[in-house]
Amino acid sequence: MNKDDFYKRLALLNQAHKNLITRKNEKEEPGNGIYDRYKYPVLTAEHTPLFWRYDLNLETNPYLMERQGINAVFNAGAMLFNGKYIVMARVEGTDRKSFFAVAESDNGIDNFRFWDYPVTLPETKDSDTNVYDMRLTQHEDGWIYGLFCTERKDPDAKGGDTSLATASCGIARTKDLVKWERLDDLISYSGQQRNVVLHPEFVNGKYALYTRPQDGFIDTGSGGGIGWGLSESMEHAEVKQEIIMDNKTYHTVYEVKNGLGPAPIKTAKGWLHLAHGVRNTAAGLRYVLYMFLADLKDPKKIIAKPGGYFIAPKGEERVGDVSNVTFSNGWIEKPNGEVFIYYASSDTRLHVATSSVDKLLDYVLNTPPDGLRSAASVQTRNELIRKNLEYLIK
Repeated sequence: MNKDDFYKRLALLNQAHKNLITRKNEKEEPGNGIYDRYKYPVLTAEHTPLFWRYDLNLETNPYLMERQGINAVFNAGAMLFNGKYIVMARVEGTDRKSFFAVAESDNGIDNFRFWDYPVTLPETKDSDTNVYDMRLTQHEDGWIYGLFCTERKDPDAKGGDTSLATASCGIARTKDLVKWERLDDLISYSGQQRNVVLHPEFVNGKYALYTRPQDGFIDTGSGGGIGWGLSESMEHAEVKQEIIMDNKTYHTVYEVKNGLGPAPIKTAKGWLHLAHGVRNTAAGLRYVLYMFLADLKDPKKIIAKPGGYFIAPKGEERVGDVSNVTFSNGWIEKPNGEVFIYYASSDTRLHVATSSVDKLLDYVLNTPPDGLRSAASVQTRNELIRKNLEYLIK
C-alpha cells in the first residue's frame, strides 16, 4: 500500500468511526410502560478508539492492519461523575482477555466516547488472569469502590486441564476513576464468589456486601442465591457469615443461579434492586433481569418481588458470543428520579433502557409475585382479565 492509499484508508476508518459514535439514538415506541428501550446499542467493539486497535504509523504498519483487535464491549458499571454519564465497560480483546475502560456521554443514551486509556488496574501478589464485570459503588465513606470478578487458573486442576478456573471478588477503590488502589480480594467461607456488590451505606457501622457463593467456577452447586454479609473493613474485606436473602427457585427465571446487578437505589419505600436470573433451556442457559425491593432498615429483607423477568433479550440482542443473555451491573439514578439502566446483550454489546424511580417502584410493588404453579398463574391472570372486562363494560 502506498502513502496515498494508506491515508485514504485511514480517512475512511476515521469517518466510519465518527459516524458511529455521533449517531443519535432513538427510543423504541410504544414500549411497555415500565421502561423504554433504544434502537441502537450505546457501546460495541467498533466504538473503541481506532488508536486502541490500529498502529497508525505508515512506517510500522504500511497496510494499516488492525494490530490489537477488540471482540466485545459489554457488562458495565455506571455512575454520574463530574456531570457526565460514566460507564465502566468490560472490554474484551480478541485474545480473550478483558479489561476495564471508562466511556462518557452528556446524555446517557448516545455519543459515548472512551477515555484515551483503559484502566490500569494494580494486581495483588496472586496475579489475575482475567478481570471483568465491575460494579461501581459511591460509598458514604468517600471512596468509589470497584468490585469485580477476578479469574485465575485453578491450582488443583489435573495435568492437561487448561480450562478449570476459580472466581474471586477483586476490590479496588479510587477518587477519580483514573488512579486505583488495589485492595485484598474478598475472603469468604462459602466457596467461590462472583457478582459481589457493595452496599452504598454502612450497616451497623460495617461494610455490607451482597455475595453470590458457588461451589465451582460455573456451577453454583449447593451454593447460589444472593447472599448478604458484613465486613469490618474494605482494605481486608472478610465476610465470616453469609445469609442467603434471595434463593434460586425451581421452575422460575432464577432456577439455576442468580446474582445482584448494580448497587441498589435508595427510595422512600425501600432499596430498589436489579438482579439477573438464569435458567436452563434446550438451547442452553438463558439470562434475564428481574427486580425486587428490600426493607430500608433491614436491607437483607425482601419486601416485594414481581414474578417473571424485567428485561429479557429481544431480537438481535439474543445473538452474540454467549447467546440469549441480558446482564446488568450498572444503573444511574438522576437527581430528578430518572433511571438509566445499562444492560449488555449476549456478552457482545451494551444497551440502555430508561425509566424512573416512580415507575420502577410501581412495577415492583404492584406486579403479582410468582405463584410457582401454572394454576396460580392462571388464577392471577384471570383476575386481571375479570377486572378489565368489568371496567370495559362500564
